[in-house]
Amino acid sequence: MITVIEPGSTIGVLGSGQLGRMFTISARRMGYRVHVLSPEKETPTGQVADLEVQASYDDLDAIKEFAQRVNVVTFEFENIPAATITAVDQVSPVHPAGSVLHTTQHRLREKTFLQSTGIPVTPFRAVRTLAELTALSDDHFPGILKTAAWGYDGKGQVKIDSKAQAESAWNSLSTDEAVLERFVDFEREVSMVAARGEGGEFAHYGLFDNTHSHHILDLSVSPSSVSPQVSAAAVEITRTILNALHYVGVLCVEFFVTKGGELLVNELAPRPHNSGHSTIEAHATCQFEQQVRAVCGLPLGSTKQVRPAAMVNLLGDLWEFGAPRWERALALPDVKLHLYGKQQARAGRKMGHLTALAESPEMAMEVALAARDRACTAREGFLRSEK
Repeated sequence: MITVIEPGSTIGVLGSGQLGRMFTISARRMGYRVHVLSPEKETPTGQVADLEVQASYDDLDAIKEFAQRVNVVTFEFENIPAATITAVDQVSPVHPAGSVLHTTQHRLREKTFLQSTGIPVTPFRAVRTLAELTALSDDHFPGILKTAAWGYDGKGQVKIDSKAQAESAWNSLSTDEAVLERFVDFEREVSMVAARGEGGEFAHYGLFDNTHSHHILDLSVSPSSVSPQVSAAAVEITRTILNALHYVGVLCVEFFVTKGGELLVNELAPRPHNSGHSTIEAHATCQFEQQVRAVCGLPLGSTKQVRPAAMVNLLGDLWEFGAPRWERALALPDVKLHLYGKQQARAGRKMGHLTALAESPEMAMEVALAARDRACTAREGFLRSEK
C-alpha cells in the first residue's frame, strides 16, 4: 500500500546545497513545509526552508529529533553517513532508502551492483594499496583512479596515463580504497534523469547531452541528438536500475556513449541532477517537483518537453573580476537565471546556472553560451580598462 504524504505536511531534507534549495522551492509551491539539516547555517536550502537546523550528520540525537518533527525525509547529496539514515529510518520514512545510499555513495559497491545486475559499465578494478596498483598489467592503463567513497565534481580522482604515474596518483588521493577505471575513448557523455514511485511507476526525461570541463559539468543540452536506438537502450537500462534498487525518488544515470554506439554506465546519482536543471523551464514537471511527488507518494507528473533547452553552469571562477553583468545575459530572449544564494565565490564552486530555451537544441546551446559570455566578458573588459 502506498503511503501518501499530503500537502501541508513537513518534508525533511538532509543536505543544504542548491539541489535542496530547488527541491524546497518546488515543495513549498505545492503546499509542503520543509525542514533542512546540515552542519552549516545560512545555506542555499536554509534560505528558503521553513526551518534550518545546524547539526553534524554524526550527531544522532539531533538527527532523531529532526526526524521526529517531519513526515518524510529525503537527501540532496550522497555523502551522508549510513548510520545517519539508519537513525532517521527508525523515526520517519526515508526516500530513497538507506540501502540505496549505501550502494551509490561508494563507487566499488555501485559498480559491483551494476555489474551483478547485468548493466554495462566501464571496466574497473578494486585497488586497496599502491602495491596492488603497480602490480596491474599495462593494459589497465590509461585509466582514472578514483577514491571509492566521498568523491564528486572531479574531486577524489586522477588520470593515470601509464603505470609510471601510479605512485604519484595513489599518494595524491590519500585513500585506502580506490577504483581504477579503464579510460574509455567515448564519443559523448549523456545522462538520463528518471523517477520511480513507491508503486513502481516510472517516468524519464530523455537523454541530455553533457559537456564537462575539468570533470565538472559545464553544458547540458536536451533533447539529445543520439539515435533512437541508443535512447531506447538508455531508458531500459535506467528502468532496470531503478527496479533493482526498489527505488523511490529521482535518480540520474550518467553514461558514456562509445564510438561504436554502446552505452556504458559511468555513475549513479541518487537525487535530482545538475544535468536536469533545465527541466524547470523546459518540461511539464521539473525534476524537483518529481522528487516531491515520488517521496510523498503522489502520482508522478508528466515529463513532456515543452521546448528544447540548454543549461550552462556558473562557477565561482566567473566572479574573479567582480559580479557578472546579469542584465546583459537576461537581455537575450528566453534566458533564465538561477543563483543559489552562496555567499562566497570560489573557483570550481557551483554558484548558479543559466537556462536558454529555443526552437532547437543547437540554438538553445548557442544562446546559453552567449548569455554567459555576455555577462562576464564585457565586465572583465571594463574592469581591465579601468586598471
